[in-house]
Amino acid sequence: RQGNQRSESAILYRSNAQSRVLEEALIRAGMPYRIYGGQRFYDRLEIKNALAYLRLVSNRDDDTAMERVVNVPTRGIGGKTIEEVRLHARTEGVSMWRAANEVIELNKLSARAANALQAFIDLVNQIAQETEGTDLHEQTEHAIKKSGLIEHHLKEKGEKAQARVENLEELISAARQYLSTWQPDREGNENSTPLTAFLDDAALDAGEAQAEEHQDSVQLMTLHSAKGLEFPLVFLAGMEEGLFPHSRTGEMGEELAEERRLCYVGMTRAMAKLYLSYALERIATGSAPSPIVCFAMPMND
Repeated sequence: RQGNQRSESAILYRSNAQSRVLEEALIRAGMPYRIYGGQRFYDRLEIKNALAYLRLVSNRDDDTAMERVVNVPTRGIGGKTIEEVRLHARTEGVSMWRAANEVIELNKLSARAANALQAFIDLVNQIAQETEGTDLHEQTEHAIKKSGLIEHHLKEKGEKAQARVENLEELISAARQYLSTWQPDREGNENSTPLTAFLDDAALDAGEAQAEEHQDSVQLMTLHSAKGLEFPLVFLAGMEEGLFPHSRTGEMGEELAEERRLCYVGMTRAMAKLYLSYALERIATGSAPSPIVCFAMPMND
């Protein structure tokens, strides 16, 4: 409105998982944005894996979801087994899920491969049974934990592994938030449930492309990615205990000093104006959403 470029504005955050709510707000506002040095929330590997399990719980005949997680985490289902299932599905004109059941019944697999495939089928059925009648965020949390995705992604170790776990936790928060605003299908679709609606909306969000590289757009990035960059306008989001400084940081020592240095990096990215914000309460804790409190800090030359 004041004639400045969107690309002159940056939103910085400590944790990669924080981008979700910011992305959703920018999409709703019709504001082009790009995530610098990273992927959109619903494009991230761990989120796609978790959603694939939920899609199978909702619809066993979702071939894309099944192919994605049939061996994630690794459970001894090799490419040869998957190809046998795929071939049977094409030949018989059935879904991958049904084909998997049928190749086991027809003894088309070795005992070891059949047992591994049956274990996956039992796992998905068990998740569905144990989450029947539960709230959306409880379904999401149970699917993530029961599937072993947290342990699977923690094997990467370090900051990357922790970021993936935080993203999975944020997906649970997204489900909780979605449930609080969900309404049955306005067109009277009796089959619409919070889970199916949530998955449909997640698919739409995943389909929302980032702004093109040449397009004037707001820049979103973690504080680590922001080093060396400067912007006239900077928003530093989530300045609260447990988030920034991070919950893994102790009250004293080198880790806290590093958090301070990171904060300094973020603040000094601002060339003209800096906004620091924090939430009085967070939906992730089960509390009701509350306003964000902001401070505008003009930067001296």
